[in-house]
Amino acid sequence: MLEADGYQVVGEAQDGRSGIAAARALRPNIVLLDVLLPDLDGFEVAAALTGSDDAPIVVLTSSRDLSDFNRLVARSGARGFVAKAELSGAALEALLG
Repeated sequence: MLEADGYQVVGEAQDGRSGIAAARALRPNIVLLDVLLPDLDGFEVAAALTGSDDAPIVVLTSSRDLSDFNRLVARSGARGFVAKAELSGAALEALLG
């Protein structure tokens, strides 16, 4: 879906630990990160990824609404949150713009 909107997907990961490793190895500009992961939650992964000057922009997503996570998103270091039902290139552009 995001590739159709002009984004290049450079990697995927199945859980938080492999997501951290992939992001560090691939060095993407943006990381789209699910809140609910099998090992670490997305907030922990976001905090691990955003701790340096050359960190990627992290956008959290979930099938649940932002109101369920508002304070956690703010503390995670992520740029913001887009619900999966609203996820699109335009939604990412609006958040990143």
